[in-house]
Amino acid sequence: MVVARSQIPIISQAPAAGKLGLIMLAPVVRRILQPLRHTPLHPQWLLARPHEQALLDLKNLTGRVLDVGCADRWVARVLDPACDYIGLDYPATGGALYRAKPDVFADAASLPFSSESFDAVVMLEVMEHLRDPERTLRALVRVLRPGGTLVLSMPFLYPIHDAPFDYQRLTGHGLERDLQSAGLELNRLDRMGGALETAGLLTCLALAGGLIDALKAHSARLAWAPLIVATIPVVNLVAALAQRLFPEWSGMSQGYWLVAKKPFVQSASR
Repeated sequence: MVVARSQIPIISQAPAAGKLGLIMLAPVVRRILQPLRHTPLHPQWLLARPHEQALLDLKNLTGRVLDVGCADRWVARVLDPACDYIGLDYPATGGALYRAKPDVFADAASLPFSSESFDAVVMLEVMEHLRDPERTLRALVRVLRPGGTLVLSMPFLYPIHDAPFDYQRLTGHGLERDLQSAGLELNRLDRMGGALETAGLLTCLALAGGLIDALKAHSARLAWAPLIVATIPVVNLVAALAQRLFPEWSGMSQGYWLVAKKPFVQSASR
């Protein structure tokens, strides 16, 4: 399904007056916290960002590049300017939740492009939102040229977000299994975020998320707000220090970043 951007209703129906405050609360809280984003005062301070090698993966892409789940098109700003960039997003989430700016609104499981028409596909933090991830991976393989590159990331230990459009998490082993089933060869898979950073991040998000829910419900537990606000930077700093000092455990991470290739000769069984 392809939809022109002008056909996407940003709000399909006006909310009831009594619900408006609850709907707007989370965006308001995010705006208030935004200036603190890069300080320990923010509950997502420990959130792993694309590392140097990940950015290099994007910068090294060439030719025609499809960005699935493009949001504000930040990937285009990282790519080589010589790339022919096409941004794609899904109407229900990209249009209504993120005010995405794609070239095409479409379902990633039914890509409106010719077979073998892209040199690379980028799909970052999208897999968890797919109703049929296996079908989508097959669609990505179809539009990739032989030898083409897929750059993909997916959260692992991270809270439910963009509900109700958050359906699954996969381990690194699960991602490798699904890529191989789709006909891709995994080149590299990196963990994002250390174990102790991940534990700290989840603790801070649990504290902040509980506080936001208490605000929505006008709960008496709001009395704990000053302590919660004071605890978040302490947890952030302790987790960050512990990550640097203590042994690392590979069994826990915030997510995965991977690079895969479409082989020049596809297996006859697929």
